[in-house]
Amino acid sequence: MLNQLGPSTTLLGSQCLRSRGSTTMRVRVEGDSMRPALVPGDWLLVRRGAAVHPGDLVVARLPGDPARLIVKRAQWHGADGWWLESDNQRASGRRDSWDFGPVNDIVGRVVLRYWPLLRRR
Repeated sequence: MLNQLGPSTTLLGSQCLRSRGSTTMRVRVEGDSMRPALVPGDWLLVRRGAAVHPGDLVVARLPGDPARLIVKRAQWHGADGWWLESDNQRASGRRDSWDFGPVNDIVGRVVLRYWPLLRRR
């Protein structure tokens, strides 16, 4: 089902892994909304249920379509949830809290980008 994500979203594919008693998942980035921090084809390790702080990259469920996952930068936490923004506000089809408001359904925090090992410039 996650394979149906289109260019307006930033995250595609996930596989759950068990690591040292905590649940993690791997995800592949799709789309340009998180450039330059993340580019299409990057693979991320996400810790489910991890504490989130302003500035963290997080994976969340897209409001109105909980089957879709997005990766965004957490800006601040308010009474209604986390305000999530794209790093690249000019990306075609980008969607973030400017479009759907604060988000409560945070899946986890991005721990690291593990692939590709090196990026070409």
